[in-house]
Amino acid sequence: MKRKAGPVEKESNDWEDNSGLWSHGFPDLNSDAPDFSSASIRYVPYFDLRIYRESRVKSLIKVHSKDISRLLGKVHFDGNYYRVKCVSSGEWEYCWDLAVRIQFFGKMPGMTLYPKRLVSQQEKKIVYRSLILVNPYQMWDEALVSRFWNLQDRVEFLIARILFHECIHVMISLGNTLPSSFGNTDIFLEFRKMLEVSVSKKLLTKLHNVQFRLWNLVLFGAPGSESEQKLLERVQEIYEFLINEKYSNQKTGRVFDFPPNNKKIARRYSWMAAFRAGGSMQVSKRVWQVEVRRLNIAVRELYDKIDMELNKD
Repeated sequence: MKRKAGPVEKESNDWEDNSGLWSHGFPDLNSDAPDFSSASIRYVPYFDLRIYRESRVKSLIKVHSKDISRLLGKVHFDGNYYRVKCVSSGEWEYCWDLAVRIQFFGKMPGMTLYPKRLVSQQEKKIVYRSLILVNPYQMWDEALVSRFWNLQDRVEFLIARILFHECIHVMISLGNTLPSSFGNTDIFLEFRKMLEVSVSKKLLTKLHNVQFRLWNLVLFGAPGSESEQKLLERVQEIYEFLINEKYSNQKTGRVFDFPPNNKKIARRYSWMAAFRAGGSMQVSKRVWQVEVRRLNIAVRELYDKIDMELNKD
């Protein structure tokens, strides 16, 4: 009999908590405006979420990605942290802990939080922590109901699809964070290829259009004390977020038979990018909304052009 993997124990007092909460969300692309509410979702009858089988969810994911399957191998969906990766580089060891929790929390199907970065100078060790929240509130979606009459099958498929999407974000973070080559999974390399195409010479006009709109939105949301360099870094961070979400939605949509739609993805994530830029601190809400709509158009055109270039290969 296999012994069930236990959660990661709490680290000793030597650890320094360099936490900086940030997240990737997987919103409902059929909704027109972002809803970050944490309230219980309405119109969904109460039932026990334990109806799903963890092993079945993992099997559905394994069919489409061995890398994600390995990532989730030791992780149970109980909200506890499990160590999924440890590598050494020089004198330092780098580890990644992952937790997965299934629960209802508003109208965001999934979210990945990165609340912890623990550093031990004594042990020469850095631990990164990620928490994936999966919200299967869309179980009564007409397309899913017509495809899966059995409620258990439907919930398991939905959890697998959302979890797959959020794990892509974790895999990209692993690749960006861990020492060179340790995070070079197929998913990370595919994402890097899309990012490189998006900044290539053939797409410069589309790239600059998006960056110009992001720059305006960052200025609109800046408190006034940040340097130009900090603002430029924020523009680059939000730009990568937009490409990250395009890749994640595209990959998930293709493997789970829900074709991606650039128009919907651009609209949804343009709003999220605008909120990340800081909102409308320096301008009226109307001026801010106009700029968000312009960003939406620029992002959609960029996404379409990326697809054209990638389809040539």
